[in-house]
Amino acid sequence: MTQAPAPQQPLRHPADPDPMRSSKATAVYLLGIAAVITGPFVGGVIPGTIALLLAREVRSDLHAAGGYLIGTSRFQRGVRMAWAGIVFAIAAIVLLTVRGLYLWAQTGSVDFSNTN
Repeated sequence: MTQAPAPQQPLRHPADPDPMRSSKATAVYLLGIAAVITGPFVGGVIPGTIALLLAREVRSDLHAAGGYLIGTSRFQRGVRMAWAGIVFAIAAIVLLTVRGLYLWAQTGSVDFSNTN
């Protein structure tokens, strides 16, 4: 039984640039953190939306760079946190609406007495 030879890594040409960390991926990550932190206060929608809009551009940049831009893990974590911040904001809006309706229903009660 023969083993298949291990795949060889292509040799880098000396003139090839060194891989660089994508600053846009870092921006998506930081905006995702801001979205998670401010999400329960309904402010997470703004940084979360900006992060998701920037993420589309980052995804195409990372793909087009052919391995010379790194930061895919930061990008992915940032997108996940941006969505989490948006979900926190929506949950806060729903909870505030339910709480407001509950309080409104308590204060607006009228006792209709028997008028026979």
